[in-house]
Amino acid sequence: MDRLWAAEGPVAAATLRDELADRGLALTTVHTVLTRLEQKGFVVHDDGRPRRFSPCASREEHAAQVMREVLGQAADRQAVLARFVGGVDADEVRILRDLLAGARPDDAPRD
Repeated sequence: MDRLWAAEGPVAAATLRDELADRGLALTTVHTVLTRLEQKGFVVHDDGRPRRFSPCASREEHAAQVMREVLGQAADRQAVLARFVGGVDADEVRILRDLLAGARPDDAPRD
């Protein structure tokens, strides 16, 4: 996913294999991983030949979705949020305060 997120556009499996040459991956292995990522909704491919793959969401969108899923599974959301906020540094506190000050209830994403 890191390679797809870093790319400026869709990427062919062969290109990914070449970028990961130090790992000695076969093209079929790269295709298998991309197919599984597509089945899980993380990537899509175009109709060209060879197929080129793109992430369905940015790295930031993906991270936010994972955070929402984890929070949604918590029995005590307040406790989870308190632990999270208690572990952030001063810069992150400032960022969170700025974001919360500018947020309106209607702007919040819904699951």
